[in-house]
Amino acid sequence: MNGLSDVRLTLHSQELAAGQKNGAREAVMRNAPSCLGRWGLFWHRLHTRKVLLTLTPEQLMDVGLSREQALEEGLKPFWRI
Repeated sequence: MNGLSDVRLTLHSQELAAGQKNGAREAVMRNAPSCLGRWGLFWHRLHTRKVLLTLTPEQLMDVGLSREQALEEGLKPFWRI
C-alpha cells in the first residue's frame, strides 16, 4: 500500500472540487496569509512581486513561469490583483 487510503483520496478529491468552485478573489488570496488586513495584503503583494523580479531562469522554471510572465506580474502595482 502506498500510504494513501481511499478515504484520504476521496477527501482530497472533494477539497480539489471545492477549491475549483471558489471565485477569482479567493484564488488570488490563496497564497496570502488569511490574517492580513488590506495594508498587509498590499505589502505582501509588493514584497512577493519584487522577489519575483529577482528569480533566476531556473527558479522561474521551477514555478512554471516564463520571464515575460514574471515581468508582467512583477511590474504590476501592489493595488492591482
